[in-house]
Amino acid sequence: MLTYNYSQEHPDSVLVFIYLGALSQLMTIPEVRLDRGTLTLGGVVAGAAVILLNPLDATLIGLITGVWLGRGGRWRIAGNTSVLATANCLASLVAAHFRTDDGLPLSARLAGLLILTAANLGLISTAIAIRTGESVLGVLSQNFNGSFYLAFGYFSLASLLITYVLNGTLLGYLLASIVCVLALALTDTIAGRRVRRVLESELSDADRHLFHSRAVEGVVHNLRNHVATAQAYLKEIDPRKLDDVDRESLETATSAADDAVTVLHSLAHGATPRVSYAPNPVDLNELVTRAVGMARPRARAKEVQLAVRESATDVKVRADPLLMREVMTNLLNNAIEAAPVGGRVEVSTGRRNNGWPYVSVGDNGPGVPDERRHHLFEPHFTTKEGGTGLGLFMSYGIVREHQGDLKYEGNRRGALFTVTLPPYSG
Repeated sequence: MLTYNYSQEHPDSVLVFIYLGALSQLMTIPEVRLDRGTLTLGGVVAGAAVILLNPLDATLIGLITGVWLGRGGRWRIAGNTSVLATANCLASLVAAHFRTDDGLPLSARLAGLLILTAANLGLISTAIAIRTGESVLGVLSQNFNGSFYLAFGYFSLASLLITYVLNGTLLGYLLASIVCVLALALTDTIAGRRVRRVLESELSDADRHLFHSRAVEGVVHNLRNHVATAQAYLKEIDPRKLDDVDRESLETATSAADDAVTVLHSLAHGATPRVSYAPNPVDLNELVTRAVGMARPRARAKEVQLAVRESATDVKVRADPLLMREVMTNLLNNAIEAAPVGGRVEVSTGRRNNGWPYVSVGDNGPGVPDERRHHLFEPHFTTKEGGTGLGLFMSYGIVREHQGDLKYEGNRRGALFTVTLPPYSG
């Protein structure tokens, strides 16, 4: 509103404004899943609006985009409109400063796009920091990785092309539409490749776990038969006919055989855990609260801060509460051990876009190197000294038995494990 006089002196084409307003809604429909978040193509239109329109109209485009992006909740609308309108306003003010009768030079267009990207990242990270209590720099390092920055560069390039072809003529609108269609096609290709990589990774994890689980079951079955035979022969020996030394040896051998049977019995259950579903729905918020309460002494000993973000939506699932508590405990213990002294572990619940409830456990430790990522769910694979390497293996099997999924979504700046389960269907 402070630039209202400038906007009056530099009126925009109504047709261009309507075109960009409609385009801002169409380009936000497709979404691309990145490593830790979702992006839309609304940034393509925002960049074009910042360069082509006066500050007031560019801000209005940001408001339109934010309202459409926030569909489904008033707080999402408020957050998106605030961020997008402010970023568009700041960037368009910079562009307006360099505007001449001949338009904007390339350097000024690039400066406007750079300000737009920086304002978006700064405002979003500040909003997340206020919500979670983290530092702004911590949010930037944890959430905005190479894929995000590459996507913003991709948006800027498409925006730059639109600003040169959208000149008010019919051909200009046609060429701008072609640029948008090409951006959509490329985005769909990127998204398709990412989905395939995720599915291949999940299939690889499932195949490895199934292979190791079946191998363990086969070995346990054969060993139990042999140990049972040894037990039977040991029981046939009458200790009263033995001297003291032989009697003691018999007792030791019998005790060892009994222990072996107990261990093999537990291994048989650990290879493929049997799920006993509770008759009532299990609330993931309650599971998290109990697991975090049990983990607090371990966290205090290491001065690790535990943060919990429970979902306000329904996150009830059909599950075996005992086994799921074991999964939560394993993930929390691993996160606390991975976090540095005085570090932070965050547990959050919510629902995916497909409606499935989830629990995420993240830490600010070193994460897992890419070359070791594909061994995470194998038995006896561990990255910590003195670890058994069975916690994640057991947890993966329990989640899969629940028809759910356990994924690693972290990077070198911290680990993030997410358990996704089917919702309770009454």
